[in-house]
Amino acid sequence: MKIENIMSKNVITLSMDEPLSKAKEVFESHKIHHLLITDDDGILAGVITDRDLYKHLSPTVGTSQETYRDTALLQKKIHQIMARNLITAQAKQSLSKAVLLLYDNHKSCLPVINKEREPIGIITWRDLLKVLAIQYRKKLAATD
Repeated sequence: MKIENIMSKNVITLSMDEPLSKAKEVFESHKIHHLLITDDDGILAGVITDRDLYKHLSPTVGTSQETYRDTALLQKKIHQIMARNLITAQAKQSLSKAVLLLYDNHKSCLPVINKEREPIGIITWRDLLKVLAIQYRKKLAATD
């Protein structure tokens, strides 16, 4: 099976110069855990996870105890905290290759890019776990 068969194709990207408040809004409204970050030309430049974001924010953001400092943190730019050491995949690569890339590099997602390095999809460890679960259920059903 190829990565393109299970990758999420409706990728949500943000620009490097967007504030952290925009990333927070996207994570909360779309219930996702990874955002792909692009430069001004639409080329993949980084990844930010919800965990990366919340490590940089105060727990009082959005509460009645929110301070001026909390509000200022939300204005930091995404490029200040995004991961730049990217491990990427191509749509035609096998799922086995994706598993090795995730495992060997201790990553939770693989941005899928085209030849121009533009993001065209994303695959996460959850996507791979879903494939395994479906295959296992089919195997169980066949033995019943």
